[in-house]
Amino acid sequence: MDHIVTVQEAVTAFADWNDPTDAELAAIESEMPLILADVDLIDAQIIAMDHTPNEVDTRRVRRALARVLTEYRILANRTTDETLGGAA
Repeated sequence: MDHIVTVQEAVTAFADWNDPTDAELAAIESEMPLILADVDLIDAQIIAMDHTPNEVDTRRVRRALARVLTEYRILANRTTDETLGGAA
C-alpha cells in the first residue's frame, strides 16, 4: 500500500512569516480601546438578553454604545491626523 505524504513541511503554523509585523501590532494596539469598548457593548447586550430588560440594562447598553462611538471617533480623528500629517 502506498502512503500519500505532503511535500511541504509538517508544521507551517510556526513559520517566521506567520508572525504579525510590528506595523500590525501597532495597529492593533492603537485600536485596542475601540476593541475593548466593543466587548463591553456585547457584554451589556448579552446581559440584557439574558432576562427581561429593565431600565438599568437599557442604560448600560446606551452607555456602552456611547463609549463605542466615542472611541471610534477618537480613532478616526487620530487616523485622519496621521494621514494628513497633523492638524491643519
